[in-house]
This record gives sequence, structure tokens and C-alpha cells, in this order.
Amino acid sequence: MKKYYLLILLILSQTSFADFSKDLASAALERTSKNVTYDGVYIPIPYPNGDVPENIGVCTDVVIRSYRALGVDLQRLVHEDMRSNFSKYPSKRIWGLANTDKNIDHRRVPNLREFFSRHGESLAISQKPGDYVKGDIISWVLPGNLPHIGIVSDKLSSTTGNPMIVHNIGSGPKLEDMLFKYKITGHYRYVPTSQDD
Repeated sequence: MKKYYLLILLILSQTSFADFSKDLASAALERTSKNVTYDGVYIPIPYPNGDVPENIGVCTDVVIRSYRALGVDLQRLVHEDMRSNFSKYPSKRIWGLANTDKNIDHRRVPNLREFFSRHGESLAISQKPGDYVKGDIISWVLPGNLPHIGIVSDKLSSTTGNPMIVHNIGSGPKLEDMLFKYKITGHYRYVPTSQDD
């Protein structure tokens, strides 16, 4: 009986992930229809559910806005987790900060990586396209040691067969075949649970 119950839970969790990842990939793809100028300016924003003006954004805003389209407020979730676990986040080490900042913390790639590692699944990094499925979150390091982040779409490249990525690398949200263009630094799956509400 216990094995049967565990099997049901496993099936339900996989169904939940499949549905959520499909919706997240669709929400990310929708971002590519928006006219967004790449601009990471620091702006005080409301809390919770705050956002910078819709006509500007950076790579993290693609992820934030895609989750927000599904009713998930990463601003609040990251802020609350950082407030309770500040030493686990890189804000002091990288930016010399001593406190959280609900205006910007969720808009920094290293903080999102830590949040997804803590509250989602941190998956293996490989060079196999099939290991990356729609709705996965990928982070990279760009030339100049710049962190970057994007979402795996449900589209495959017609030339390489690689999963296409929705990201903003400087010219607004785009769908591109760039999964293996830069060094991958993180591979995550994050489906909110009832504990995240």
C-alpha cells in the first residue's frame, strides 16, 4: 500500500511539473513579442509584485515576468528567503551588501541561482540537448565574467536540434539557439509548491 501511495505521489508531481513547465515555456515565448530595451537601471519598485517599467528589462526580468504570468512572484519569494537566509546568498560576497533590497535582489542572476538551488532542483550540466527540457532555467557566464539566465522553450532549432532559449542578452527578449554558446553555470527546475504561497 505504501509503495502504491508513493507511486501516485510521483505521478502527480511529474504531471504537475509537465503542466507547469509547458505553461512557463509558453509565458517565456510570449515575452519575445514585447518591445523591451535592455536596461538594468536601479529603480525603487513596489512590493510585492513590483516591476520596473514594462519597456525596459534585463535577462532576469524575462524569468521574473514569465513566472509572474503564472502567478508566481519571485520578488517576494527571493526577498523572503534572503531575509531569513542572507548568509547563504552571495550579496555580501559579490556586492558588499549587509541587508536585503527588495528592489533589486531578485533581478540579480547569482541570487536567482541560489534561490532555484534552494527551492527547486539543481540538475546536472551536460552537453546533451535532450537533458534540457521546456521550462528549465539555465544560467551561463558570458565573456567578461558576466552572469546570464534564460528559459528553455518548447521549440527546437531546425539546424542543430538544440532546445531554443528565451533570453535577453542585450536586444530585448529573443528566442535563440544559444544553449551551448556560452559556458553553462547552472541548470534548474523550479515549480512552486504550496509552501511558496
